[in-house]
Amino acid sequence: MTDIDLLMMNRCIQLAKQAEGKTSPNPLVGAVIVKNGEIVGEGYHPQAGLPHAEVYALKQAGERAKNATVYVNLEPCNHYGKTPPCTEALIGAGVKRVVVGMIDPDERVSGRGIKRLAESGIEVKIGVAEDACLRLNEAFIHRVKTGLPFGVFKYAMTLDGKIATDTGHSQWITGKSARHFVHELRSISSAVIIGGNTLRRDNPLLTTHGLTSHNPLRVVITASFDLPTSAQLWQQDTAKTVVFTTPQPDSSLKDSLLSQGVEIVEIANLNTTMVMENLAKRGCNSVLWECGGNLAKDAIASGNIQKIYCFIAPKIIGGKGLFSPIGDMKIDNMNNALALKNTSIRQIDADFLIEGYLNFN
Repeated sequence: MTDIDLLMMNRCIQLAKQAEGKTSPNPLVGAVIVKNGEIVGEGYHPQAGLPHAEVYALKQAGERAKNATVYVNLEPCNHYGKTPPCTEALIGAGVKRVVVGMIDPDERVSGRGIKRLAESGIEVKIGVAEDACLRLNEAFIHRVKTGLPFGVFKYAMTLDGKIATDTGHSQWITGKSARHFVHELRSISSAVIIGGNTLRRDNPLLTTHGLTSHNPLRVVITASFDLPTSAQLWQQDTAKTVVFTTPQPDSSLKDSLLSQGVEIVEIANLNTTMVMENLAKRGCNSVLWECGGNLAKDAIASGNIQKIYCFIAPKIIGGKGLFSPIGDMKIDNMNNALALKNTSIRQIDADFLIEGYLNFN
């Protein structure tokens, strides 16, 4: 691996991130074209249905793409979908070398793009900054391999492990900078999920608060359908809301929500996996869970959460321990605790953020 290869692949990742939250069900992809040590073309995939990163980069490079090196963080596609194969565009442009960050896990592509390029006489190099490329598209990879969205659970708690006082008051545990980080998380998520208790207690908006033009699909899971008639989530002009519930008889609440444009999905045996299956069909790659303890417990126990963001505020409130970030997992032996892997910790103003991945092995 040369320094220029690593530098250009990191540039591809930087470009790809400009479309975070907007490409589902497609991956995040950036492309850079270099000739004689100079960048002559760049591009990234902006959203599903639009051209891929390689096409934008080739268009910018024009005739300079001939005999150039193309860098792309994900294997170029070799099939016809909503857009033509990128392999054919690269071959047609006469590029000399293609450097790929990682193989595409999609079985329609996996290895076929590399094979097509090599058969046409193009030199191909694979695996440059592979770990960073895998991390960039971890949600897409998970959905392709499992058929379900990548689940991310975010919660904030005090130093003594509370997400609310005994009266249920929870605004605000963390400071403005930590809340801004949550808005950033929403901006890169396809959907955000809460339960009925969180809706009734907090009346959240669940948008990016103007941070980006993208707002995630807002999802409420409630078996009881015990919901307020007035809530910020029922306002559909900024972002759409879907309520997943059990079969409900006609009611004034149901009529009111439908009349405001809120979608209601009724499922007889409602559970978190069925909700995630539905969201996968909608093209969701990454789903952010901002729910309370009971729903979080169900989502974790059913394997629908892969990543944790835990904010810890340096505050102590004491109390009877009524509000825990995660409900009863029925774990009575510390040896059976779910361990996080690849953990990291950072300070965001006065608060601390612990990030890690659930290890079910």
